[in-house]
Amino acid sequence: MTLSPDSLTLLLLCSQLGLDDDTVKPLTLREWNPLVRKMQTASLRPADLLGLSQADLQTRLDLPMEHATRITQLTERANDLQDELNRLASLGIYPLTRADSDYPERYRQRLKDSAPAVLFYAGEKALLGQPGIAVVGSRHLDEAGQECARFVGNACGMSGLVLYSGGAKGVDTISTDSALEARGTAVSVLADSLTKAGKSQKAALSRGDLCLVTPYSPNAGFSVGAAMGRNRLIYTLADYAIVVASDAETGGTWAGATEALKNGWLPVFVLEHDAMPEGNKMLLQKGALAFPHPFKKPPVKLPDWMKEKAASLPLRQPSQPGLF
Repeated sequence: MTLSPDSLTLLLLCSQLGLDDDTVKPLTLREWNPLVRKMQTASLRPADLLGLSQADLQTRLDLPMEHATRITQLTERANDLQDELNRLASLGIYPLTRADSDYPERYRQRLKDSAPAVLFYAGEKALLGQPGIAVVGSRHLDEAGQECARFVGNACGMSGLVLYSGGAKGVDTISTDSALEARGTAVSVLADSLTKAGKSQKAALSRGDLCLVTPYSPNAGFSVGAAMGRNRLIYTLADYAIVVASDAETGGTWAGATEALKNGWLPVFVLEHDAMPEGNKMLLQKGALAFPHPFKKPPVKLPDWMKEKAASLPLRQPSQPGLF
């Protein structure tokens, strides 16, 4: 694939690709965003950094010497980066950066400076940000939770909505499989192992029914921090979210749901039934909307039902997104 000079620069500065050791580390978001603001002040685009010497970087962007040195070191690995991009492309994996016009607009609007500088994806990237429902919850579900996950996945497939999930075992797998079996589409936002997941989902990826996306390196292993960090990326792509099962005041499901409620990214529904977990009860007290079990209407009626229930919530206008 052909990358724009700006996209190439973001990959050089903000991704681990082509870095074989720890002598130099890519820029974190906390480091990249202030640099972007300095570039805007200096009327520079990301690609302009490739043509600046270390001394020019210090002068034009008012950078400390060690920061300018690090940027220069990162941009000197273009050949190694291209080799790694070619390897990933042979596996059907491609980059998407904040400098690309087809970067998910909802990330720009809802996350602003917290939007990942670089994403990696496999499958149909046009699905990212299309109308859909996020389903989140525990890997370990009771019967009501399993039935809910299947129902929502089936409803998305029948209604033409994207099923958004985290691609993990339990609620994610059940709802995604149900959506795909109903001839629908799905997006899985992964916390690890995009390369491995791509190999196991070849059929759906090749049909264009599925997109796997991650803010982490395609070969990254699992970590609790990465799993927590990607939760917001599930919520901020969707129109609605359904929390199937949550622990109380702990865990990724709880953290993601409370953050979504606090920021008003989208209407959050919580599965309500007699044996629901304590976390579900507490989320309802925090302002989440009740999603009843069993759901009395046919699956195809779910989108209209959710729209009607969410109509009473205050609307938040999207703010102006940042650049790059």
